[in-house]
Amino acid sequence: MSSIDWGVLVLSLTLIIGYGIYAGRRSQSLDQYLLSGRDMRWHIVAFSIMATQASAITFLSTPGQAFTDGMRFVQFYFGLPLAMIVLSITAVPIYHKLRVFTAYEYLETRFDSKTRILAAGLFLLQRGLACGLTIYAPALVVSVLLGWNLYLTNFMIGALVIVYTAYGGTRAVGHTHLWQMLIVLATLTITGFLVVSYLPQNVSFGDALFVAGKLGRLNAVDFSFNLTDKYNIWSGLIGGFFLALSYFGTDQSQVARYLGGQSIAASRIALLFNGLVKVPMQFGILLIGVMVFVFYQFEAPPIFFNSVEADRVAVSARADDFHQLEREYGLATSEKSTHIKRMLQSRDSGDVIGVEGALQRALAADEKAIVVRDQAIDLMVEGNPRMDRSDTNYVFLNFILHHLPAGLIGLVMASIFAGSMSSTSSELNALASTTAVDVYKRAIRRNASDRHYLVFSKGATVVWGIIAIVFAEYASKLGSLVEAVNVLGSLFYGTVLGIFLLAFYFKRIGGTAAFVGAIAGEVIVIACFIWSDLSFLWYNVVGCLAVILIASILQLFSGKREPRPL
Repeated sequence: MSSIDWGVLVLSLTLIIGYGIYAGRRSQSLDQYLLSGRDMRWHIVAFSIMATQASAITFLSTPGQAFTDGMRFVQFYFGLPLAMIVLSITAVPIYHKLRVFTAYEYLETRFDSKTRILAAGLFLLQRGLACGLTIYAPALVVSVLLGWNLYLTNFMIGALVIVYTAYGGTRAVGHTHLWQMLIVLATLTITGFLVVSYLPQNVSFGDALFVAGKLGRLNAVDFSFNLTDKYNIWSGLIGGFFLALSYFGTDQSQVARYLGGQSIAASRIALLFNGLVKVPMQFGILLIGVMVFVFYQFEAPPIFFNSVEADRVAVSARADDFHQLEREYGLATSEKSTHIKRMLQSRDSGDVIGVEGALQRALAADEKAIVVRDQAIDLMVEGNPRMDRSDTNYVFLNFILHHLPAGLIGLVMASIFAGSMSSTSSELNALASTTAVDVYKRAIRRNASDRHYLVFSKGATVVWGIIAIVFAEYASKLGSLVEAVNVLGSLFYGTVLGIFLLAFYFKRIGGTAAFVGAIAGEVIVIACFIWSDLSFLWYNVVGCLAVILIASILQLFSGKREPRPL
């Protein structure tokens, strides 16, 4: 990066951290520290909800996902708007009226302490691991492409977040989220326009969409019903609905965002706003990835987007073989580009047969390029058996570093750090509040002062931050990062959602039945993960329904409803 880029990056990070510390200066009580004194306006809450979900993984991996697999990932979010409506009607008024610090406090008022601790424990396990991934994911890509040490990059990102999150709590997290999301959205918008402007002069945006559609990248909706297919409209509407319902309704990293709202109305508006903009936002990010894909149909792409691995084999004993494969790959992609241009010319002249013929020749050239690319990857693996054969996570950042102007690269890097910091800060804040309220205050020291719990919460933030950094240091190959995080969440979200749905809607179910049902449901989900080909989005449905069904059967055979604890 140029000195201008470094200046933009350092200035952006300094302003974010400084503003976070300034905004959190008034967090002098447990309520202020964990929930910002419950005084945040709806737009702060809305951007905080959005920033918690839209991590650096979203920014880095989603365009690469579209580059390799098309637009179908957008179906993952189709169930989210409906989930926002349901939560606005049910969860928001309950949590606000009970004035709980965490979602899991409600479970003890409805069931018992063991059910509360079980749900809190599942959250701490899942979110503790996910927090490490939100640090590791951008650190991995940035360190590889910029030549930074991975371990130091993990530590730097984690330490920056710990500073203002531990100091200012939810108020610092919420207010920095606003600016972090504005930076990310502005950067994505500028980058999207630049990608389109980089297309050949005789290729319009409409032409780009035509090419993308013919090459299978505009597959936004798939109506086929297949339980093993990760992304279709059914898994998105049903599995995505259950996942969003659990994530936004029971995951403390999200619940804390709207618990800090100044009123029920503010929290509801924030959730509904997220439901309205999330699908269009993800569609736009995926579309940027598709435009990058079209750009490389006319511009020679690298044989492997992880340039570090390509450079390593290029100076090895197999360098001559690798360079020969690069030349063959260049010829194949150039041939494909020629046929794509002829396809556009045939379309403009109304030659339907010519369009189909040019398309088939382009696809044949693409097949040759794929074969050559696989041979090149085999050479790289010979030199480094531990390398990841997938370069999906490097596509977008590689494009940025090689094609964007100075200054904007620094802004993009700032966006990556901002995205990582936004999600990580929410997760650390939620892990600390759950540890302090649901574990320490409930089971270890019940009658300490507010000041004592405040200090403990700050210490818990630091400890969870260290744990996340340690996990990030030992995280290994993840494939598509955006998928890895969602798969991890789906292993737990269905079970926790089942517990909360029992609490909300099944008033005759007692604590013991819910507790046993939750354990059995989690075992079933883990079994599906290990021994079946079921798509991960369906884990949320399976876990939730298993908890409800097993708990209902147990309660039926018990013969009576357990009394609700006071």
